[in-house]
Amino acid sequence: MPEYFVALAKQTLFLSLILTGPPVLTAMLVGLTISVLLATTQISEQTLTFVPKLVGVVATLAVAGPWMLAQLIAFTVSIYDTFPTYVH
Repeated sequence: MPEYFVALAKQTLFLSLILTGPPVLTAMLVGLTISVLLATTQISEQTLTFVPKLVGVVATLAVAGPWMLAQLIAFTVSIYDTFPTYVH
């Protein structure tokens, strides 16, 4: 029984890592690109990175959202399917 909960915790952490990957990577890449652009033009305004990051993350969620939701639903269904075997 404890093995089930350890495996479930591992699956949960792995799924959260997979689902947060695309938006975080997008924000990182957009931030890096904007920072390089600001450094090459010698503009010292740090607040200019916020809006492009926001747009990039929203676009990523719009594109990858259905896949992310499908992964989350499949994980939830698998939990609900195996739950009765561990409750006595």
